[in-house]
Amino acid sequence: MSPMRPRLDRKDACVLVVDVQERLTPVMWNFAPVEKYCRAMILAARELDLPVLASEQYPKGLGGTVPEILKPLEGKKYQKVEKVSFSCARDEGFLQAVAAPQRKQVVIVGMETHVCVYQTSVDLTRAGYSVFVLDDAVSSRYLHNYQSGLQSLRDAGCTVFSTETAVFQLLKVAATPEFKKVASLIR
Repeated sequence: MSPMRPRLDRKDACVLVVDVQERLTPVMWNFAPVEKYCRAMILAARELDLPVLASEQYPKGLGGTVPEILKPLEGKKYQKVEKVSFSCARDEGFLQAVAAPQRKQVVIVGMETHVCVYQTSVDLTRAGYSVFVLDDAVSSRYLHNYQSGLQSLRDAGCTVFSTETAVFQLLKVAATPEFKKVASLIR
């Protein structure tokens, strides 16, 4: 019997966008829906007042975050961290940024599932965070790496589910103004 996983709580959650960078996206497997669900999660974060962090792996060589991904945050505060280690959690600036809002749940979207997403998730889990990886909002260059990355994340104790599951857990109830705004994002 598997252990009970925590439910997402909007008072305790933040969103991390891992390395969705301009020079990487053209070679990612199935990127169009990944982009859609990354944006949906960021829009939901905006509507639900969740802090958002974004990492960029060596932006000088790989370019910045795809502008459309973070566009919903224009005028909103979010933290961007540049890194060279594969795991965000091996960067001191990132560790300070993720600790600042004093939230212990991290919702992760981004690339690549089996490298930066995996290593970051494992390190955050070891540091005491509950990690939620959205399987429709992460990608790798190859389907096999994506699939093995998701399995490895589950084996490491991360919760892996869809953006829709995450959004509805954060909302908790229907028939609210927030529900009407956010529900349309994932359809």
